[in-house]
Amino acid sequence: MSTKRENNSENPEIDLLTVFSRIGDFFEWINTLLFRIIRFFVKNAIVVSVLIIIGVGIGFFLKKVDSSYEQKVMVAPNFKSTDYLYSKIDFLDSKIALRDTLFLKSIGIEKPSKIVDISIEPVIDIYNLINENKDSKSLELLQLMAQNGDLKSIVKETTTSKNYALHAITINTRGVVSSKNTIDPLLKYLNASSYYDKYKKINLQNIQNSIKIKEATILQIDGIINRFTGTFSNHPNNEKLVYYNENLNLDKVIKNKDSLTDLIGELKIEQYNTDKTIKDKGMVLNIKNNKSVKGKLIFILPLLLVGLFVFVSFFIAFYKKQSLKAKASLE
Repeated sequence: MSTKRENNSENPEIDLLTVFSRIGDFFEWINTLLFRIIRFFVKNAIVVSVLIIIGVGIGFFLKKVDSSYEQKVMVAPNFKSTDYLYSKIDFLDSKIALRDTLFLKSIGIEKPSKIVDISIEPVIDIYNLINENKDSKSLELLQLMAQNGDLKSIVKETTTSKNYALHAITINTRGVVSSKNTIDPLLKYLNASSYYDKYKKINLQNIQNSIKIKEATILQIDGIINRFTGTFSNHPNNEKLVYYNENLNLDKVIKNKDSLTDLIGELKIEQYNTDKTIKDKGMVLNIKNNKSVKGKLIFILPLLLVGLFVFVSFFIAFYKKQSLKAKASLE
């Protein structure tokens, strides 16, 4: 009985020594592997250096001759035409992917083969969205959605994003393009809609009518003020002047005129902003695209060449070693 107890008490110690021994062997293997790697690179330092120089040189050359450019066009869809705009951009992108040059030329693009792809995304401005929808149900909906989820993901979500005022159209091209031969035809195509043309015409007419009515009201107010100043400007009785001033409520009349003047100014701005269904707000053309793979080849090619050299070297060494073992076994 005592012998069994002694054996049982010694077993955990033996197991623990075995674990430590294996851990030590593992670290020894790591040290040996690191030494072999360092020795390999020291031994082949010249070859590795040459490969790095060649890789950087080729990468730099390819980056220099890279003709990938990006065109950015900021647009504002009017008359609730956001979905219409997005569907047209998707249709254009499908035509570009299919290389349908006949269609692209038919809408006025001179060199459609230069266009790689086209996409659109909203210009996220949550503060402007909240201010515009301060008294509407959409703000309450946004607040409710924010309580049940991450606000960052909500403001980028497709349904929410289409409510933003500005949207950025991105066109990737091979080589530089001009507004005349590429951007203008695209914008013309986006604005080609009989429904929205009629909508735009009615909207502009309503704005013009509203401006005329307000201008006529201002003329009437000016007439009242002129009659008042003409009749009572030289009146000797100041008490009478105060009496007429209180009855006419001249201060309120002048404030109404100022308010109407401000409204006319806002209407004229709206008239300018809504003269197109898809209103272009600005563009930046021929931005050198540094996001492409060619722009990163300066780093990728040297690593690729060195990695390939290491793989080939280890493969040859492995093959020679196995060949020697095979010969030894045959003998």
